[in-house]
Amino acid sequence: MIRVAVVDDDALIREGLRKIIEVPDDIEVVRTASNGEEAVRVANDDHPDVMLMDVRMPVLDGIEATRQIALLESAPAVIILTTFELDEYVFEALRAGASGFLLKRSEPEDLINAIRVVAAGESLLSPSVTRRLIQEFTKRPQAGNAERLGSLTDREREVLLLIARGLSNQELADQLFIADNTVKTHVKRILTKVGARDRAQAIVIAYESGLMS
Repeated sequence: MIRVAVVDDDALIREGLRKIIEVPDDIEVVRTASNGEEAVRVANDDHPDVMLMDVRMPVLDGIEATRQIALLESAPAVIILTTFELDEYVFEALRAGASGFLLKRSEPEDLINAIRVVAAGESLLSPSVTRRLIQEFTKRPQAGNAERLGSLTDREREVLLLIARGLSNQELADQLFIADNTVKTHVKRILTKVGARDRAQAIVIAYESGLMS
């Protein structure tokens, strides 16, 4: 059972999301919260697997809440809820530790799929968003994280490069002429070596380390 917490300051949105999420038998909503401060407490006390996080909230916004939640020992995967495909908050949310984002106008089946994807340890970044994130990263100064890539093999660097360009596991397998299981092994090792929880964080590290320059 995937345990989900819903965080939004709009009560109607919270209830609407709850009703959608609890339709499948493998997902349940364990708690809801109306601001980021409550979200941090929920993450710490109830240990959900996934949190749906609004950005614009009183008391503590979704970005700072995500940053604090990512520091917890058993941090849930955070999906940022946003009105627009890529507003000014999404970039900072990914840097803060979010696993991806979802449009509030998404279809119910897309919401359910998103929860399952991040619960399985994957990131939730569409190719169009990845391209725009690339453009954003190239405008910003590098954060000097090159040492985080020092333990990667040449093949692992190649795989990380392709991950940062937005390729899926199947696309990686096709381009590198290797088996899907081999791709999964490479990805798992890369995440461990660079200290990333998922692909979204690995993409951030790849750009901030200068690998993509």
